[in-house]
Order: sequence, then structure tokens, then C-alpha cells
Amino acid sequence: MTVVALLSVAPVIEDSMSREVAKAVDALDDYDVEYETNPMGTVIETEDIEELFAAAQAAHEAVDADRVSTVLKIDDKRAVETDADAKVDAVEDHLGRAPRSDR
Repeated sequence: MTVVALLSVAPVIEDSMSREVAKAVDALDDYDVEYETNPMGTVIETEDIEELFAAAQAAHEAVDADRVSTVLKIDDKRAVETDADAKVDAVEDHLGRAPRSDR
């Protein structure tokens, strides 16, 4: 089983969130997950749903703020082995090009 998720953890503050977001991302290193951070969140891949939830909780708890916003979107394909790259490749195949603008 492959689990792909999008995790967004951020303090609810007026100033820059980057320092606290970095703490959340750093917390993922203690878990058996692969991840890549993009401007809107962090894509996580793992073979174990429990490991995903533990990593997401650790990321949430790593943020030092009075109020923390966390969003976790999970794609848990149970009958087919896949990964995040395969999902993007499938869209690219249908488009006939890379799924991004040329700008």
C-alpha cells in the first residue's frame, strides 16, 4: 500500500510563517516518510498510514504558536501500488506535455 498526502502546517500569525513551517518540515525527518515541500504544502509518501498520521502530528506539534492551522489530504490507494511521481506522469501523458506553464 502506498499513501500519498498533502500536509500544510502553519502558525496563524501576522509575520512570516517560514521559521515555524521549517520546524514542521524538520519534524518529518524522524519518520519513515519521503517528502517534498512546495509553496502550498508538503507532499508526503509512505507505506504505512499510521506512520503518516504520526509524522503529521509531529509536524503540527513542532510549530510554536498560540494557534496552528493544519490541513491533511490523503490518497490511500489500497489495491494499486503507485507514488506521487506516477500520479503526475499520468496527467502529463494525457496532456502530452509537462503539467506546468511555459512562462
